[in-house]
Amino acid sequence: MTLSEILLDSDNIVFFGGAGVSTESNIPDFRSPTGLYGEKREHTYPYPAETMLSHSFYVRYPKEFFRFYFNEMIYKDAVPNKAHLALARLEQMGKLKAVITQNIDGLHQKAGSVNVLELHGSVLRNYDSKDGTFYSLDETMAARDEDGIPRSPKGNIIKPDVVLYEEPLDQNVMYKAVQAVSQADCMIVGGTSLQVYPAAGLLQYFHGKYLVLINRDSTPYDSQADLVIHASIGEVLDAAVKDVEKAEAQKKEKE
Repeated sequence: MTLSEILLDSDNIVFFGGAGVSTESNIPDFRSPTGLYGEKREHTYPYPAETMLSHSFYVRYPKEFFRFYFNEMIYKDAVPNKAHLALARLEQMGKLKAVITQNIDGLHQKAGSVNVLELHGSVLRNYDSKDGTFYSLDETMAARDEDGIPRSPKGNIIKPDVVLYEEPLDQNVMYKAVQAVSQADCMIVGGTSLQVYPAAGLLQYFHGKYLVLINRDSTPYDSQADLVIHASIGEVLDAAVKDVEKAEAQKKEKE
């Protein structure tokens, strides 16, 4: 079956995406040569990216943490690409029930998706590390002191609401994700290597009809999928959703 046929035959679709969904919005992924863990950045910073994005590094070296964070993790000018927009349209049609994302850029919501479960948080939310007061990204960037560390009016560090290495995932978000996956009749996985746990473990809760994998490279789950596509996720989703929209429009005309 084609992706279009699978979408037409499904009424409870869940999308699970990773960094590859946002690369077409010019946000780097992690493990490609030009990604966050690539050689280019290894020569720019004194520590590996995995180290600098850890909770213990954030606590011990806040100046270096925020230097890396604001330089490499914030893309204020990024706009949703065809993948984000296609998923939003699929949700508006009533077929897509949830977007589960490992990304922290907020582009799914910017594209119009409503039910978005952010496993790793969002750069758009930030909070006073002591009293929990929330701040927008603009407010946080404007609150940086001479060392580049954002501080609240009380002098406390404003921490991004993102999950760092060594930190647990939000169990409420994870529970909702498990519920969505377990109830889905179709699960589309895109732009992720499926090697980062516990997020990748979500696939074990899927017992629906169709498992679709869309990724540039192969994944450990390719052999279990009903359809595997190695191509541009934006082009693939956009074309498939357009087919569904056309079929739905023809169906209404006949009625």
